[in-house]
Amino acid sequence: MPYHGFDRKNNSMNVVENIGRMTLSFLEELGAFVIFFYQAVSQLGRPPVFIKQFFKQMEFIGIRSTPVVMLTGMFTGMVSALQTHHGFSLFGAESLVGSTTALGLLRELGPVLAALMVTARAGSAMTAEIGIMRVTQQIDALVVMGVNPFKYLIIPRIVASVIMMPMLTLIFDAIGMIGSYIVGTVILDIDKGVFMARIVEYVSYEDLFSGLIKSCFFGAILSVVGCYKGYSTSGGAEGVGHAATQSVVMSSVSVLVADYILTSVMF
Repeated sequence: MPYHGFDRKNNSMNVVENIGRMTLSFLEELGAFVIFFYQAVSQLGRPPVFIKQFFKQMEFIGIRSTPVVMLTGMFTGMVSALQTHHGFSLFGAESLVGSTTALGLLRELGPVLAALMVTARAGSAMTAEIGIMRVTQQIDALVVMGVNPFKYLIIPRIVASVIMMPMLTLIFDAIGMIGSYIVGTVILDIDKGVFMARIVEYVSYEDLFSGLIKSCFFGAILSVVGCYKGYSTSGGAEGVGHAATQSVVMSSVSVLVADYILTSVMF
């Protein structure tokens, strides 16, 4: 009969080898990201400041992301009203639909979903744009011309994201509340006065500010990850595509993890 002990030993060694390779790859990636983040932070506030780049990125990240954020906010508010009404109708608390929807939008849904939408639209574009500049040696050309690529490419995108994300979150919250109001008062026939009175009674400025604080962190996360993946791109056009995909996945997961951490700290 054939002896399979050697094969089992080889398979075990291959598993250990793969785990070790993955661990080393993760640590290498983490170290490169930390170095990139340190270099970016160390350049904050130092001259020269490329004002035109700041406003260009604020327009790209903020204004151009407004339509998709508004659309997402409207339907999120409408769906939230329908779902909360279904649950509260089981024990006769339909009047709490407005306040519950408002709390969900302000504390969680607004900052998280707005960040995910901006990640999909602007974060991937950051990675692709910077990645193309890397593989076509345009970043090297900036260095040769004496232009710091971190000041010209990275810092404007990070600062613009941190500034614009709270504004986009406010838009998301406002449109979401309009959507929930329309569904609650028109479709579900909740009294308009009761709907608004419960919001005023149970929702506070603290709920709004907690969501805005989260959105600042989310803006920093999606911009730093997007810029890092673009800055470290290699392998031509295929590498740019892989970098953009990895950027969206890493940013989205990081936003969700950060949301849990920030929520546990704030409550």
